[in-house]
Amino acid sequence: MRLLARCLLGVPVVLALLTCSLAPAVAAEDVKKDAKHSQNLGKSRTSSKNDLDLKEVVFVIQSQSNSFHAERAKQLEQNILKQAADLTQRMIQSWTHCILSEEIQELPRVLLLHLLDKHEGAWTILPLLPHFSTSFSRNSSWIFFCEEETRIHIPKLLETLRRYDPSKEWFLGKALHDEQSTIIHHYAFAEDPTIFKFPDFAAGWALSLPLINKLTKRLKSESLKSDFTIDLKHEIALYIWDKGSGPHLTPVPEFCTDDMSSPKATNCATMFHTFLPLCGNPVKEMAVFVAVKTCKKFHDDRIPIVKQTWEGQARLIEYYSDYAESSIPTIDLGVPNTERGHCGKTFAILERFLNHSSDTTTWLVIVDDDTLISISRLRNLLSCYDSTEPVFLGERYGYGLGTGGYSYITGGGGLDQWIIQRTTFLTRFPYHFTNTGTLIQ
Repeated sequence: MRLLARCLLGVPVVLALLTCSLAPAVAAEDVKKDAKHSQNLGKSRTSSKNDLDLKEVVFVIQSQSNSFHAERAKQLEQNILKQAADLTQRMIQSWTHCILSEEIQELPRVLLLHLLDKHEGAWTILPLLPHFSTSFSRNSSWIFFCEEETRIHIPKLLETLRRYDPSKEWFLGKALHDEQSTIIHHYAFAEDPTIFKFPDFAAGWALSLPLINKLTKRLKSESLKSDFTIDLKHEIALYIWDKGSGPHLTPVPEFCTDDMSSPKATNCATMFHTFLPLCGNPVKEMAVFVAVKTCKKFHDDRIPIVKQTWEGQARLIEYYSDYAESSIPTIDLGVPNTERGHCGKTFAILERFLNHSSDTTTWLVIVDDDTLISISRLRNLLSCYDSTEPVFLGERYGYGLGTGGYSYITGGGGLDQWIIQRTTFLTRFPYHFTNTGTLIQ
């Protein structure tokens, strides 16, 4: 952001106010070898003075349309803009010997992802790159992506980005890697999965405009080929790397996921709010119905673990299987067990819930028999959501999003449980199921 000023000596000058760092330089403490290499690499490729203005950074919050998440993203947007305005004001006040001309202060652009495009695949980022290229190539240097719970220290972020020449192709982020090859990454780099780095979205990540322009040309010449979107951060890194034709992720030590109150966050440009949100009293125990999917071969191995751990936290719980066993008890839904694709069983659970639950039971939780879950934390989390809205909560996957496909929620272990608000089920007809477990509408 540049501001025209005339000093008392009468000499007109142009002040690039935001090219100076407000904070004193802080020597980085011990960081990982690749992160330190990233700093040196960035410094070696920049001029001694990289005049990056705040308006040259476009912030994209990876937001969602649900009212709770949209509000959280809006709060982050306001925080970014307030920091930018405060930074500008402090810089103006520091030039007390100058008479400043009246000029509208330019703040950075902050975009909410769910408002950018109604296309179902917009959340996967890549389909939006042509829009970023067209809209921001002339006046911007960086697109900075972050999640709604990412916390950003604007002066430190500017200081960090100035290390990297914006005329080059840069892919910046906090580096993650697989310790061993995994099925969700299609066993990529099986010989040594640690060599491939992908960004932790929670810490924020950045693309330079030259890289976005390059990716846009590629997108226009060849369509996205992946049928399934499973782990977006890994898939974006693979697409950018392009089998060695594109850049690897450059690790940036200032992109952090430490909490703001942590001593480790002293030198961080980004942090992450790691605690569950507090939105009021937890939903009532009788408002949550838990459906456990199982089959006969796991009755003796998995069900006892559920009963010994978290079953006691659930007031309303049923076990659904391909075999009725009174000692558990399990309910036979009349759907055969299959090795691949369990949508038939899931749909039978939805129908049973609609037909047999009371009006006070507003949430259905569908878990696998090897899922570990805290029902008490779940009830706290659900207090943040309006049960009169159609809501699906879970880990988001995509199918055929590049060609008009759809998003869906994966079931399974850990946080991959389905929590589905009951009024949405009426929209699922007509249907049939494929052997991959996808629901074709």
